[in-house]
Amino acid sequence: MIGWVYRAADRLRRRTLEDNHGALGEDMAYRHLRERGCTVVARNYAARSGAGEIDLVAWDGGVLAFIEVKTRSSEDFGTPESAVDAEKQRRIAITAREYGRRAGVEAARMRFDIVSVILDRPPRIFWRRDAFRVSVI
Repeated sequence: MIGWVYRAADRLRRRTLEDNHGALGEDMAYRHLRERGCTVVARNYAARSGAGEIDLVAWDGGVLAFIEVKTRSSEDFGTPESAVDAEKQRRIAITAREYGRRAGVEAARMRFDIVSVILDRPPRIFWRRDAFRVSVI
């Protein structure tokens, strides 16, 4: 029953966010994670140190996942997750360390995920758990 509400919201978002693929992708990723049992605790978390920003922070069972969302209209120029290079991973890790310290979560209970959104009709969403590891934490 609630499915039609989500479909209507998607159509409305597509019209209002046509030029903002990132925001549309983050909304879709947020809902995708929630439907799979995650508890999203932060969106667009920015480190006070200015090191970077994390798109979504969510509990997946007993693990705190720091999730980078990448959205593309197609895969013509590569997969969305290919845009998460070593420097981006390092900035995410520094920001995650700050978040974990503030939340009292030890590094062993944290991981880095990537959600790729390809805006086909229908959109394709891929959630890659434990997508990368960084020694900064």
